[in-house]
Amino acid sequence: MFKIATDAPDGSLWVSSLRSAAEQVVEHTQGRVTFKFYPGGVMGDDKAVMRKIRSGQLHGAVMTVGGLTRTYTDIQLYNMPMAFRSLAEVDHVRANMDQTLLNGLEEHGFVSFGIAEVGFAYAMTQERIATLEEARAQKVWVPDGDEGAARSLESFGITPIPLSIADVLGGLQTGLIDSVTVPPVAAIVLQWHTQLDHVLDLPLLYVYGTLAVSKRQFNKVSDEDQAYMRQVLGELVREVNAQNRQDHERAVEVLEEQGLAWHAADPVAVAQWQDLADAASLELVEAGIVSAPIYEDMVRLLVEYRDSVD
Repeated sequence: MFKIATDAPDGSLWVSSLRSAAEQVVEHTQGRVTFKFYPGGVMGDDKAVMRKIRSGQLHGAVMTVGGLTRTYTDIQLYNMPMAFRSLAEVDHVRANMDQTLLNGLEEHGFVSFGIAEVGFAYAMTQERIATLEEARAQKVWVPDGDEGAARSLESFGITPIPLSIADVLGGLQTGLIDSVTVPPVAAIVLQWHTQLDHVLDLPLLYVYGTLAVSKRQFNKVSDEDQAYMRQVLGELVREVNAQNRQDHERAVEVLEEQGLAWHAADPVAVAQWQDLADAASLELVEAGIVSAPIYEDMVRLLVEYRDSVD
């Protein structure tokens, strides 16, 4: 049996799709492979889930890649600050590099069935910000334990305030924090948008997740059943990835309909943000947090794509 945790609530796309895919696997394997899901974050945050996977209490999870960075640091490659300017760039890079990241994760003990995007993260605030200095004056939330997200914010000179996801809404209501950097979908699902008024229209991070299970547990399954699991769960992740792209685009519209004002970033400010982001990415590479060859491959692909559309 595979015991799998997810923050997604019961009845959500992820959970309903997981249950459907699991039923296919159970039927095809005649019950040799079964699943038990723990939705709604009942198993705790990413740190708690990873600890339970290591102990064998859980066997896998649906999570953003921040939870896997201590296991395989290169999995955060796409999450580097301001790496992408558009979703078209994301698609070009991912088509060429997803499998490299999935192979690397498997070499480090986790079998992933694919990458599913959540969307671009934007700075959402209670007071309008236009400059880097104004951003640095904000009390910005970062997921507790997500070192990659914290480093990304720190690269802009922003001191993040770590909180669990469950504490963010209360933090916005009490003034403990006054800004978040998240994809629109997350802001809506978690109701954070009800405490926010402004969005800086500048994609700061690309957020994505995966369905991954312990390779130790996966290896207990026969080769034939492993192949079927990869087929069915891989298709599940591809479907969720495509649906999430549509949901991201719709969520941008919903935030506008709910009264959040989207503000174009000043070109001078954008250049400042980009310079700091690029410098931070190079520091991550020089520190060995992201390996140089894999980072250089992404940069090459981005240059290739940008040259083709200029």
